[in-house]
Amino acid sequence: MGFSPKLALVTALLLLAACRSDPVHYHTLMPVQTGGVAHSNAVSIDIETLTVPAQVDRTQLVVRQGNSGLVLLETEWWGASLGEEFRSALVDQLASANPQHKLSLRIEVQRFDLVPGQYGLIDVTWRLRNTGEGNAASVICRSTLQTPSGATIEDLVAAQQTNVKRLAAQIGQAARGTQQGCPSS
Repeated sequence: MGFSPKLALVTALLLLAACRSDPVHYHTLMPVQTGGVAHSNAVSIDIETLTVPAQVDRTQLVVRQGNSGLVLLETEWWGASLGEEFRSALVDQLASANPQHKLSLRIEVQRFDLVPGQYGLIDVTWRLRNTGEGNAASVICRSTLQTPSGATIEDLVAAQQTNVKRLAAQIGQAARGTQQGCPSS
């Protein structure tokens, strides 16, 4: 009893279908450039360190589920690890800060929450320090930024892009010295 070519073809197709996986979608915290302002390559705010919680510092997106659950999305990925993605987006946003002195920035992300259908949240402690001559004055601040979001991954990523942009604006405000102390969230 031999294998018929038709049966072999059906078997091969079933095996291929079983091995098929959903495509991976890549996301970035860098918003689309809308023309207009070109950033100079001279960065006057150096990001000395940037840390994010280990639970979310990966290439796959991690969303909150319920009160205590985290879900790793196997087909939704950042363009790089979250820490690198955050750093790149912040460098891009800070390029237009134009502080009067060379500054150093340390950032510790306390929380980076993606809650489908509710919000994206970033809770960050940051220290901005003058690295120029004279007194090395510094400011230590905490920013908690929350933006409402729809239920899709694109909505959540857009909410976090907005949060990064708002964080960069606060850091830029402190860097230019336009406000005494920490900017309000």
